[in-house]
Amino acid sequence: MAWKSFMDLDVYKECRKFRKKVSEIVRTYFPPEEKWMLTKQILKSSRSVTAQIVEGHGRFHYQENIQFCRIGRGSLTETLEHLITAFDEKYISAELLKEMKIQYDKCMGLLNGYITYLEKKKQGD
Repeated sequence: MAWKSFMDLDVYKECRKFRKKVSEIVRTYFPPEEKWMLTKQILKSSRSVTAQIVEGHGRFHYQENIQFCRIGRGSLTETLEHLITAFDEKYISAELLKEMKIQYDKCMGLLNGYITYLEKKKQGD
């Protein structure tokens, strides 16, 4: 697998969709009083996912790329927790949370697959 750019990575593309959907949810459903609390946290964690994938890709070193992807994986899970909190606070519906959990699972699967790929490439060096 050779990519010209991080934008060619399926994991980046899917996580970008997830990030954009989180931003849309925040704009649509979160109340103004959450601006400095939940809104800030969920935007930061969702943006971190793609940022970590990109930073790791830019390191051109398998082990560093793996480490940044692991950080991104943590940020992805943190974002899901913030979505659960939004549900608990009645900002989003159970259906929307379920939809986001499906997207989360897809992103997590791709991220884990990318990490596995990088680990195999690292062993081949």
